[in-house]
Amino acid sequence: MTTATPARFDSLESFITHIQQRVENGLGELLTGQHDFGHLQQAMAYASLNGGKRVRPVLVYGAALAAGANLERADTPALAVELIHCYSLVHDDLPAMDDDDLRRGKPTVHKAYDEATAILTGDSLLTLAFEVLAQAGPATLSADRRLNMVASLARAAGAQGMVAGQVLDFEAAGTALDLEQLKAMHALKTGALIAASVELGALAGPVLQAGKHSALRHYAECVGLAFQIQDDVLDVVSDTAILGKPQGSDQSRNKPTYTSLLGLEAARDQARALADQGIDALADFGGEADMLRRLARYIVERVH
Repeated sequence: MTTATPARFDSLESFITHIQQRVENGLGELLTGQHDFGHLQQAMAYASLNGGKRVRPVLVYGAALAAGANLERADTPALAVELIHCYSLVHDDLPAMDDDDLRRGKPTVHKAYDEATAILTGDSLLTLAFEVLAQAGPATLSADRRLNMVASLARAAGAQGMVAGQVLDFEAAGTALDLEQLKAMHALKTGALIAASVELGALAGPVLQAGKHSALRHYAECVGLAFQIQDDVLDVVSDTAILGKPQGSDQSRNKPTYTSLLGLEAARDQARALADQGIDALADFGGEADMLRRLARYIVERVH
């Protein structure tokens, strides 16, 4: 990537802004280097660039800092995680899944192009993520670290993670789940990739003591669930213009959510409590984990 690393960040906002630009530049360089077959490269760029909060890459970089790494070592895993996330959105929006017309404030890929192009775009982004990790320069990441990252990301994205969560989400529409069932579903659908983001960030740094590695995993579990609860809250209280996707879509599909089970205020309280637990999990870290602490708050206070 061409973006320089600033010596320090005065605020979480400046950190997020820097990471968003860093990821945008990196994805732009990566996708420009792809051969264009029909509209495929154009559709991949459409699905990946100029949008999104980039929360998962921000968590990668935050975890890398907590683990004692510089930002450059987190560039490759951050891009890989965001490619997986973008692929998942393209496929989630398909008519056979959520059948959404709007994503990040613009028509979904199958609306902007067509359904076949959307399927192939998602496939391409998914496989590109692993190519990026596998080809990372040895000066940045050792072969062992890259292999561990590939395994972690594959678990999070596949039948033990996001795909399983999507299956459960699809089957849950119109049914009555209890709180533990809902938590288990979202631990796969949303939490798995968030946990992998923190894990890949940790793997970008020096070897951590077992206790600190476990602490980061606990943090990731807490903020992953908090993120989903806040999504459910925003689906009720926000609007389409702010969200960049249809507001109230979960309710319209009769999907079980934290707000439908707990009520709006109790769901908000649960999200805040999880953020607190995530922050508490970082007690053995010093200032190097401050961005992760602030991110936990950001995740439950965001408005889109």
